[in-house]
Amino acid sequence: MSVLQEQITAADADISGLADIRDVVIDTAQPKAERIKSYLRQIKNPYLYRCGDIVVRVSFCNTDATLEDRLKQYLLSAQGIPL
Repeated sequence: MSVLQEQITAADADISGLADIRDVVIDTAQPKAERIKSYLRQIKNPYLYRCGDIVVRVSFCNTDATLEDRLKQYLLSAQGIPL
């Protein structure tokens, strides 16, 4: 876990001090590297931010499964399709 992730939990977060992802504006005409820098400047902490009144904490498991794998698994199970 990075230092940013370990610093605070979603429950302990001061919501007024978190960037609201709805305020983040990305200029899609910029190169990818510049878009990433802009996002990080605006969001401040990509692991802990808010969306309105909801605190969002992002973390990752140590696994070889990708997000795409997990979403596919979730969608199939939600439709009752055996894996």
